Amino acid sequence: MTSKAFDVVVIGGGVIGSAIAYFLSNRPDFTGSIAVIERDQTYEYASAPRSLGGVRQQFTTPENIKISQYTAEFLAEIGDLLEVDGDRPDVGFKKQGYLFLGTPGMEDGMRRIHDIQNRENAPVTLLDADAMAVKFPWLNLEGISLGSFGTANEGWIDPFALLQAFRRKARALGATYFDDEAVGIDRDGNKVTAVHLKGGETLSAGIVVNAAGYRGGKVAAMAGADLPVRPRKRSVFVVDIKEQIPGHPLLIDHTGVYWRPEGQYFVCGKSPDEDNDPEVEDDDFEVDHAWFENEIWPVMAERCSKFEALKVVNFWAGMYDMNLFDHNAVIGPHPEITNLFFANGFSGHGIQQSPAVGRALSELIVTGKFETLDLSAFRFDRIAAGEKFLEEAVV
Repeated sequence: MTSKAFDVVVIGGGVIGSAIAYFLSNRPDFTGSIAVIERDQTYEYASAPRSLGGVRQQFTTPENIKISQYTAEFLAEIGDLLEVDGDRPDVGFKKQGYLFLGTPGMEDGMRRIHDIQNRENAPVTLLDADAMAVKFPWLNLEGISLGSFGTANEGWIDPFALLQAFRRKARALGATYFDDEAVGIDRDGNKVTAVHLKGGETLSAGIVVNAAGYRGGKVAAMAGADLPVRPRKRSVFVVDIKEQIPGHPLLIDHTGVYWRPEGQYFVCGKSPDEDNDPEVEDDDFEVDHAWFENEIWPVMAERCSKFEALKVVNFWAGMYDMNLFDHNAVIGPHPEITNLFFANGFSGHGIQQSPAVGRALSELIVTGKFETLDLSAFRFDRIAAGEKFLEEAVV
């Protein structure tokens, strides 16, 4: 058994862990060493490559809106920021907006949320049925009275491209990636001291960061911490309707069914209600085809006749790292285990929140405080205190 020492050990080398490694290694005032442990270097079962890559500012809390605004700024400069040896990454940002559809009974809530977004200068507009009929003539608006549409810096990216760009730049800046799995964490009182790897190595650590995605709850338990983050399975389907719909946004029906274009196809899905969203094993990637037949396709066909005749050409399942407490991220140190930091529970928003979260964790680790965005509302100790920081717009 060999032992190596690092100033910071990040458990999880997905988009969040790699963003943390990048922002930390890119700081002139950080001169320490960084290890990133990733159990699946192919990322076959990572959440990011199996997501829709959505980027939006249509959230219900000012903090999440500001996080997404920074993401838009970061993506605008990603070629310069994450360039390595002349290779400038392109994540293919399709700025076609999000369109949330609401019934008459949802109007008051949508207007309340829009007021929050407006106060944060989010480029979101409310459209009545007549305006939507003009802008989206293919859309059947029966039962729909209001739409919320992101007019700038909303849409989707290639999520795997973003993950790989963060990882490649972090490695170029000196971060060491271990193709291994964390299986144990040592503690000495209120400090974590080392991370044990499945392959037999032990990494002594000045700071440990839990960025383990949907396995974040298991990793926290290794250190004796209770983190209410669990995997929740989402089935995604790719369909062919043999024609394009120009300018199609990422659409979220009032039923929760969502879909967007992907090249010549469309990708679609639906998150179940919370009381019908059971815990699953973190290796259960079986696709629920009945969910498509019974819950997704009928809504798509009703909302747009072009989807009445379609063919499923691909499908997969991925995991949300769901924060069961309040559907918001947990960011920052443990209140008692003072050198154990968390970046978990993004509940389906990890891709679009990774730049701001990576920056925030680097600030906390180096300076002990947030220097740019104040993300203290995401603190770990809100859980023990029972102080929910609810995000309503979880798709």
